[in-house]
Amino acid sequence: MGTTESIRWFLPELALSAAIIAVIFVDLFATGRAGRRAGNAPGNAALIGAGLALILTVGARSLGIEGLRGANPGWLFDRMIVLDGFSLFFKILLGLALLAVVWMSRESREVHGQPNEGEYFSLLLASGLAMFLMASAGTLLMAYLSLEFASLTSYVLTGFLRHNRRSGEAALKYLIYGGVASGAMIYGMSWIFGLTGSMDYAGIADGIARLDAGSRPALFLALVLVFAGFGYKIASVPFHMWAPDVYTGAPIPVTAFLAVGSKAAGFAMLLRFFHFGVAGAAAPTVEHIPLRELASALCVATMTLGNLAALSQTNMKRLLAYSSIAHAGYALLGFVVFADRGVEALLFYLAVYYTMNLGAFWVVMVIANATGREDLDGYRGLAWRGGALPALALGVFLFSLAGLPPLAGFLGKFYVFAAGIEGRQYALVLIGLVNSVVSLYYYARVVKVMFLDTPTAEDPVLTFRPIRDLGAIGILAAANLVLILRFDWLLSAAQSAGRLYPG
Repeated sequence: MGTTESIRWFLPELALSAAIIAVIFVDLFATGRAGRRAGNAPGNAALIGAGLALILTVGARSLGIEGLRGANPGWLFDRMIVLDGFSLFFKILLGLALLAVVWMSRESREVHGQPNEGEYFSLLLASGLAMFLMASAGTLLMAYLSLEFASLTSYVLTGFLRHNRRSGEAALKYLIYGGVASGAMIYGMSWIFGLTGSMDYAGIADGIARLDAGSRPALFLALVLVFAGFGYKIASVPFHMWAPDVYTGAPIPVTAFLAVGSKAAGFAMLLRFFHFGVAGAAAPTVEHIPLRELASALCVATMTLGNLAALSQTNMKRLLAYSSIAHAGYALLGFVVFADRGVEALLFYLAVYYTMNLGAFWVVMVIANATGREDLDGYRGLAWRGGALPALALGVFLFSLAGLPPLAGFLGKFYVFAAGIEGRQYALVLIGLVNSVVSLYYYARVVKVMFLDTPTAEDPVLTFRPIRDLGAIGILAAANLVLILRFDWLLSAAQSAGRLYPG
């Protein structure tokens, strides 16, 4: 489709663009009349914008796209954007993440009341818009521009706490690592374009199919460089080094968005490029390069390093950062399969990961609001000093992350491991199971501190607002319990979305 015809299918992104501008003007108006900000006007405007974008994405059925079933897919803006069930699945997931993080930010003491609060919410919406574009990028150029857009806004959001040295240090490290990864990726993309003569993924698949055996080393090097950029976004080893410091230094809502939204958008780009643009070529050139072996090695290294490094962590944000790295390794197992079943399992896993990881960060934010602490000692005896409900919810989220039944995380790992067995990746599945057992130690350690450790006289009794503080946490905890009973609709959506539009 051309530009004019494509606009009617681009409404969620247009809604986010309008919301970004609206938040800026609302902030100017709210602070200009009285010299100070009235209420939480920028946050409310951002919440409305994020909600509208999500509604328009879910309501794509009424515009001719049959929800997540991928009917009537096609190219937008002269093949720059692809609209199919795959992109809709990820945009709904990203829309839910954006909506939740805006809600979190409105309640966060690190964000609410800050003089640059309006800029924060506009940047948060801009980051969400960039991730929408990442999920539907159909060419190398669009993939690079959208990833850079998301990265630049993430750098600024990470350093939002301007008078916090830890936040500034995290933003600087994020910028340096991101710049190196982006440079490697764009260099690899230039090699892909030189080898295939095309920038859209369908043309890349055709171009790779025509390559001779002499082009294998060049193609493999190009794919490694491209994987560096995508691996940086999903925080896989060895591109993970930014994650622990950035997750620790950024405001908690930003950390949650990076852990859930940024990771999902990175996997969307990774799957579309490698599963369709590269593996879709089905050519001897691809079959004889060690792409699967490379992905397998990264999968093992990511899940193992993430879990082992998390064992000694005493800061909750840093612990969850290494946990997030480990879960990127589990998700990579679905990618290694290089088959539709692996893609479907990965999509299902990312949706389940949203409910448990976002919920864990939400509890960490609530506790930080009440105590000003993020270290594990601040959780000592939490269940017996007014925090029984947050402690119970955090226990649900952590045991779900560990993959214990009857929680949703068990289902997510079950389908990823089942896809690995079907793809005859028995060693990877065994390593994944061992890593899941290792992870249980540091998750259970947090639960032990909350329920079994005796609080001291210095540990304050906490009070929470039942609706504002615990409402969303309760919804996410309930989702982890309900999904084990009614998961068929989510699995069906993942299976439908796993069939990418070939063009």
